[in-house]
Amino acid sequence: MHAAVRRIWTVELRPQAGGPTLVCPSCTAHTSPLTSSSARSAALAHLACHARADALPVYLRSCQCRAQGCSWHPRHRGCAGPVRLALTRDRGGRTWRLADACTACAGATSHTSVVPDTLPGSTRPHSSPGPPSPARVGLRPESDERVRVREMLTYLGAALPRFTSPAARLLGLQCALRADTRGHVRLPAGLLRGMRLRGHRDLWQELAHAGWLEPSGPRSALVQLRLLDATVLEQAPGRRARCRAAHWALHPAPLALPAAPAALRLAALALAAHTSVDTEHSTDMDTLARLCGHSPQQTGELLDRLVTTGTLTTWHHNRETDEAVWQLPQPRRTNPP
Repeated sequence: MHAAVRRIWTVELRPQAGGPTLVCPSCTAHTSPLTSSSARSAALAHLACHARADALPVYLRSCQCRAQGCSWHPRHRGCAGPVRLALTRDRGGRTWRLADACTACAGATSHTSVVPDTLPGSTRPHSSPGPPSPARVGLRPESDERVRVREMLTYLGAALPRFTSPAARLLGLQCALRADTRGHVRLPAGLLRGMRLRGHRDLWQELAHAGWLEPSGPRSALVQLRLLDATVLEQAPGRRARCRAAHWALHPAPLALPAAPAALRLAALALAAHTSVDTEHSTDMDTLARLCGHSPQQTGELLDRLVTTGTLTTWHHNRETDEAVWQLPQPRRTNPP
């Protein structure tokens, strides 16, 4: 038996005349005034430092939400799923909390995203030898890339401001997955052209204004920049594996929509990242809306458009479970010669 270890860190951004200051009760930190654009990144970086400094083996970690009497969310069916780091934005971004929470509690807490296993300090257990588990039988080779994209989309759902546009979110995803250990990113013009986002300087300004990255000046054949979000630095696994995930995100079969507007492409990508081996697929509607950067009603309208274009066969919103459930078109069978 092991004593439960408290793993809850909270920082507050207190408004001051010269700019907000960061206050952390855990280490009594109190920074000098920050610019509004850098305050969010400073808060996330400070929380990431605490998580790295207080790293703990998986078997010793417990759901801190449960230890608090599950007071962070409305009632649900109970604790379930693996314990992960959950990032919560409160009071409109003035307070940020990073804590261990089970998957069920994290999913039931408002303005909360699970920090992906691709981020620092994560310890994803290695697969044991033997036959694959039934849940993984039949998964296509790109399943690992799908998981990495889903986790990074989930993280960006909390790390970026709620009003961040779909096109900026698509760019942010590529930057986060392609960054090196120093946060430097190089995006070829051909990649941006393929995303139909080349020349959109307003998107870089949008991410820079959010304090998430710092452009280094565009060139004719290459865009270079530096990420200011310390949480996405020193990611694991290696950069090559993350680049494969970034490439899959550009063509998320069977929901690839290269010529569609950014809002539809992001919605299709979020669905593809949550697609399983089952005939019918589902995820929490509020989670899906957060990944798309829209309200649940607007997200429903996007799914309607995906049905109209034939990308989805059908979809519906289960009001009892608050899940979005969708079906994909069946692949066409070719007759043997």
